[in-house]
Amino acid sequence: MERAFQRTQVLTNHLLEPSSPLPSQTLSSNACLSYSPPELSENYAFDVKEMRKLIDGHNLEERDWLFGLMKQSELFNPKVKGGKVFVSPDYNQSMEQQREMTLKRIKYLQERGVFKGWLTEKGEEIEMRKFAGFEVFSIYDHSLFTKLGVHFPMWGGAIQFCGTKHHHDKWLRDTENYSIKGCFAMTELGHGSNIRSLETVTTYDSNTGEFVINTPCESAQKFWIGGAAKHATHTVVFSQLHINGINQGVHAFIVQIRDVDGNICPNIRIADCGHKIGLNGVDNGRIWFDNVRVPRENLLNSVADVSPDGKYLSSIKNPDQRFAAFMAPMTVGRVNIAIGAVYQSKVALAITIRYALTRRAFSLKPNKPEVLLLDYPSHQRRLFPLVAKTYAMSFAANYLKVLYAKRTPQSNKAIHIVSSSFKATFTWNNMQILQECREACGGQGLRTENRVGHLKGEYDVQSTFEGDNFLLMQLVSKALFAEYVAAQKRNKVFKVLGLEHMNKSCPVIPSLLTSTTLRCSQFQMDALCLRERDLLNRFVADVLKCKAKRENTEQAFNSCYVLAKDLGRAFSERAIFQTFVEAESTLPAGSLKDVLGTLRSLYASICIEDVSFLRYGYLSVDNGANVRREITKLCNELRPHALALISSFGIPDAFLSPIAFNWIDTNSWSSV
Repeated sequence: MERAFQRTQVLTNHLLEPSSPLPSQTLSSNACLSYSPPELSENYAFDVKEMRKLIDGHNLEERDWLFGLMKQSELFNPKVKGGKVFVSPDYNQSMEQQREMTLKRIKYLQERGVFKGWLTEKGEEIEMRKFAGFEVFSIYDHSLFTKLGVHFPMWGGAIQFCGTKHHHDKWLRDTENYSIKGCFAMTELGHGSNIRSLETVTTYDSNTGEFVINTPCESAQKFWIGGAAKHATHTVVFSQLHINGINQGVHAFIVQIRDVDGNICPNIRIADCGHKIGLNGVDNGRIWFDNVRVPRENLLNSVADVSPDGKYLSSIKNPDQRFAAFMAPMTVGRVNIAIGAVYQSKVALAITIRYALTRRAFSLKPNKPEVLLLDYPSHQRRLFPLVAKTYAMSFAANYLKVLYAKRTPQSNKAIHIVSSSFKATFTWNNMQILQECREACGGQGLRTENRVGHLKGEYDVQSTFEGDNFLLMQLVSKALFAEYVAAQKRNKVFKVLGLEHMNKSCPVIPSLLTSTTLRCSQFQMDALCLRERDLLNRFVADVLKCKAKRENTEQAFNSCYVLAKDLGRAFSERAIFQTFVEAESTLPAGSLKDVLGTLRSLYASICIEDVSFLRYGYLSVDNGANVRREITKLCNELRPHALALISSFGIPDAFLSPIAFNWIDTNSWSSV
């Protein structure tokens, strides 16, 4: 408050000064600003390499090798700015040029063995190597990340998990070598999130042993299919399967859409989705099928099959369970989107905080230097909570990756719920972080070469693809409702999804929250568990009330959508915080653990500051004010560690932007 008052006085005096100098006064020029690297004045109180190991979690050498491959090739558009080399796509290129560059970059990486084993090897090690690769690609370019995400985890993953051995033998190696370019035709013009209501129809011709795929109406056209507009040779088509007049639900079929010369195959029509607000390096397309015939073997039949004479075969008789089993492996798309969002947050914060450590504005006392942006409490308050949030997301992402890599049929449900929750939370957080960083960089945040502003358009799509975030939060709340009701019916304890805290007595928030209490990890966990527990109880009670009024289950859930969103967020933030505490517990006493403890307290505090704690009565107004004051203190304590915290992200200088370094030389006349 004292600094803010001093600054107000300076500005007031400035405004009240005479518009022209008095005769006795002389004008003198100020010395020109000069750039001073933050490394000269900022100290590292902890080992940044050890912190990077903790937050990256795995495959550090693999990541650094990939960074090196990209830096050394002209395909990744190296440019010298302010005496440093930066690599970033040229977004001034046309849409067609950007698409061709994405394809060339993929071929370059493939020729150097980057994708070796990605589909032909199995196990936790290869899964984690793939995740590391995607995290590096997301740091460079969202189009590269997305086009590879469609080809490997989506097209390749569908064959791996929905197909059987003969599909694996026929398709996976050519997919890994990129001689086949796959896409994933699920979304339609009329249906995105509601997969069960897709309108594409497939029938079976027992005379020829072929499936016949049709687009029966315009709303059934496949839409937003990444890779379809120009480059893909094959696709997995998701379609209703009608056998002997009975709709057996959505199934997946392999369809060739282009020949070896790139010509569109007969009875298939493809159109371009056109220019977008971001991701213009991905050739999104629309597809229509007009009596397209594919062999019976092209049905991905891990869950269900059709015999040569046209009989539908499945060991899972319940259509709902069959659909769930069929869709379970598809969660990898949400996992990849979640982890990509975390790394974009890291890029934006690394650029913005480096800039704030060298950019000055206003002096607080006469004839004194202007103050660094990051020395203003207001600037700390807008950025350090986002740093804490990004560290928290990093630990949660590492947990999610391991959960997926070690998946079993029994863990598929948990992966589905956790990945849905984290995907929604991480992508919302990422957009908040990108917006705040854009504003914190001022006008420089608008320049495409500085990355932060441009990334908003690139990553905005994450809030809706692979599931609209609001719907995902409803999905999470429905799953929690089902677990609650099942536990009550069985009269048994909660055992899954981190709900074990429901088996204990309800936590109580003290009437007066002191600094010591607010920094206690047990209090922080109790507060987050209390919110989740109470919202789950409220949600169940309200849904049951609606059902008692003869609303069906879906109507009841829709009537309680506000609680559903709040509950989904409470579940997610508690789960994220739990991974933070677990990561911190692995460290021995020392400076690294101390700083991480401060970050953990800041993350917990911004969660507790959320309006839901006041809305539902968990915090008094006075305690809410105590939380806000504590956040200000925590931000101030993190100020000396600013450079170390972002350096721990492990992002090479070349993958940041000019304003993260010598922004004066970058903008000098000699650089024009």
